[in-house]
Amino acid sequence: MKKTLEVVGAIIVDNAKILAVKRGANKNPKVAYKYEFAGGKVEAGESKEQALVRELKEELSCDIRVINEFCDVLHEYDDVFVHLTVFICKALSGFELKEHIDYKWLGNDELYSVEWAEADYVIIRSLENSSEWQKI
Repeated sequence: MKKTLEVVGAIIVDNAKILAVKRGANKNPKVAYKYEFAGGKVEAGESKEQALVRELKEELSCDIRVINEFCDVLHEYDDVFVHLTVFICKALSGFELKEHIDYKWLGNDELYSVEWAEADYVIIRSLENSSEWQKI
């Protein structure tokens, strides 16, 4: 039976663009060198929002304000299920890449201009069909 990982991601919005960060080398080729939403695993005793604030501080040295939950996705990789919950967020500070190798700010017409990790494509389709995030 495959393990399920509880993971959170931040759709950081600024001027109707979202922040996409690119992973470097990874043991899983399905996520290596792909763009994703910054975030990570929820630890025992944390709420999803607390985990997201902590992960963004660790990965990007960035303070965020979580605005609201946007959607969740259950995605099956070869060895694990990932339950990914993403939140619309606003950055409260600048950021620096600590665990990623590149970033891009993408508008609605640019969402498919990068190669995303598999689990994120469901989120991209939802973003494409939502005007909520474009007003932030």
